[in-house]
Amino acid sequence: MTDASPPSNGAMMQNDRASAALGMVVRAVEPGRAVVSMVLRDDMMNGFDVTHGGIVFALADTAFAIACNDDHHVTLAAGADITFLKPTAVGQTLTATAVLRTKNGRSGLYDVRVTNDHNVPVAEFRGRSRTTNLPLPGTAAPSR
Repeated sequence: MTDASPPSNGAMMQNDRASAALGMVVRAVEPGRAVVSMVLRDDMMNGFDVTHGGIVFALADTAFAIACNDDHHVTLAAGADITFLKPTAVGQTLTATAVLRTKNGRSGLYDVRVTNDHNVPVAEFRGRSRTTNLPLPGTAAPSR
C-alpha cells in the first residue's frame, strides 16, 4: 500500500546542490505553489554590476521545480521563458513565487514572479512542465 498524500519536496531540495550553492531558501510550499528567496552576492553580478540573468532564471526555475513536483512522480521542465523587467544588484533579496496556472494530464503551465526587497517585479518567468513515470526520490509512487 502506498501513501496517497502529496510528498514534500524535501528529498529533491536536499539533493539540489545548485540551488544550495546559490544560497536559495525555500519559504513556502503547497500544492501547485512555491516561494523561494536568495540574497544576491558579488559573484552573481555580470560585467555591468547588475545581476546575471542566469542567476535570476535559476531562482525562478527552482521555485518552478518545487511547485510542479507536488505529485509522486518526477516532473521536469519541458521549456521556460523569462522576461527581465528591472535590474538588481548586490545585497538585494530576490523572491520567486511560482503558481500553477493549468495542468492537463502530464503537462503543466506555471507562472513565476520574481520580486526585489520592495516587492517590485524584476522578472516574469513562464514554465512548461512534463511529468515522468519516475518516482520522486524517497517516495513509493502509486501506479498510473
